[in-house]
Amino acid sequence: MPYYIKFLSLIFCLILIGECRKHKSRKRRWSGAVESHKHGAPLTGKKIVDNTKSHKVKTDHLLRVDDHDFTMRPAFAGPAVPVGVDVQVESLDSISEVDMDFTMTLYLRHYWKDERLSFPSTTNKSMTFDGRLVKKIWVPDVFFVHSKRSFIHDTTTENIMLRVFPDGHVLYSLRVTVTAACNMDFSRFPLDSQTCTLELESYAYTDEDLMLYWKSGDESLSTDDRISLSQFLIQKFHTTSRLAFYSSTGWYNRLYINFTLRRHIFFFLLQTYFPATLMVMLSWVSFWIDRRAVPARVSLGITTVLTMSTIITGVNASMPRVSYIKAVDIYLWVSFVFVFLSVLEYAAVNYLTTVRDGKDRKLREKAREQSLSLAREQSLPCTCGMSHTGTVMVDGDGTYSEADTNSLAGYTRADAPEDTPEKQEHMVVHLSLDNESTGTKKKARFRSFSLMQNTHAIDTYSRMIFPGSYIIFNLIYWSAYC
Repeated sequence: MPYYIKFLSLIFCLILIGECRKHKSRKRRWSGAVESHKHGAPLTGKKIVDNTKSHKVKTDHLLRVDDHDFTMRPAFAGPAVPVGVDVQVESLDSISEVDMDFTMTLYLRHYWKDERLSFPSTTNKSMTFDGRLVKKIWVPDVFFVHSKRSFIHDTTTENIMLRVFPDGHVLYSLRVTVTAACNMDFSRFPLDSQTCTLELESYAYTDEDLMLYWKSGDESLSTDDRISLSQFLIQKFHTTSRLAFYSSTGWYNRLYINFTLRRHIFFFLLQTYFPATLMVMLSWVSFWIDRRAVPARVSLGITTVLTMSTIITGVNASMPRVSYIKAVDIYLWVSFVFVFLSVLEYAAVNYLTTVRDGKDRKLREKAREQSLSLAREQSLPCTCGMSHTGTVMVDGDGTYSEADTNSLAGYTRADAPEDTPEKQEHMVVHLSLDNESTGTKKKARFRSFSLMQNTHAIDTYSRMIFPGSYIIFNLIYWSAYC
């Protein structure tokens, strides 16, 4: 009996201990709930669900990426996949005449339908992804024809956007900077207009597999109104499309972005045309300088020639080495010819002056020798340094007699006999007489060369001919190229 009582007491104690533990656990739960309510959690009777631990459907599973082979185009072995394209030009960065290319930054967008990417949706909302999904699905392989360099921007991440709609329509957009070739014609440079083209084409798929087209026609190309260039005025952008044929692979759809640029002329007026014109006008100053000032006229001519050479070299340094003549070349080389001709004009004046002075010196020496010989023959005083001199007595009626007055030759006014009353009407005139060799024959011979020998006349005519010719050239030049 005592053992039975002890056993019951032990069981009763164990029951009490269990009830005390249950009461403590309930109290701990209540205190935790009150504490969470103090921190802002609502005190409701519903159970709080931790969303971070709930099961989510992955994108790959929703789009069934692993269920299809995306190495093949949509509707493989069927009709060509229509791929619409539109472009938004963000900036036209540079135009290089030396490399004959341009650099453009643009947003390139593709539109197509791939039923393999369709997914169920009650709200009919699209899903947007970055570039990581692009590597798992099929996208058009569009590239830029005749491009030299191109890259997709990657700051801060790759500038790629993929938007998938529930019915399978896809928008694929990327931001690209491309440097492409532009065939330029510089025959009218710098009064020219250039038309450059950016060409888009599928690299692998022919027109039987992929139909590339402008999504909204001419409205598929949009530009920023703030786009501007330092040397060009952007006149217009427009789009075209046609087929391109390759002998080894076939026909491909090709899209064209065409834009026309007109060059600003004011920069070249200040840097090229005005300096060249001023150098030509400066070369005309030598026509007003005395022909005997050899250092002044020669230095002025050489300076203008060298300056024109520097201008021509500077212009050609910034241009490609084309094999045809440019408009600026015509102007600069004609100006160079005018400057060079002004130097040749002074060379001709100086040469003719030297020749004439030599002839005059010879004539004076010859006249001196004849004067000496004549003086010895007639026993008259020497008139050295002068041509043969005779004294002619002119009567009042205009007649003269050289024989009556030869006796006065070589005498001064003090030595000459005083005039008698009978000869008061006579007038004594000293004449410088050339010999027979310098008579009428030589005068007639030199009359045809009077213009060439008169160096003053050459400079005088040059003052009118050079400016007049240059003005006529400018009128023809600007009317032809403007």
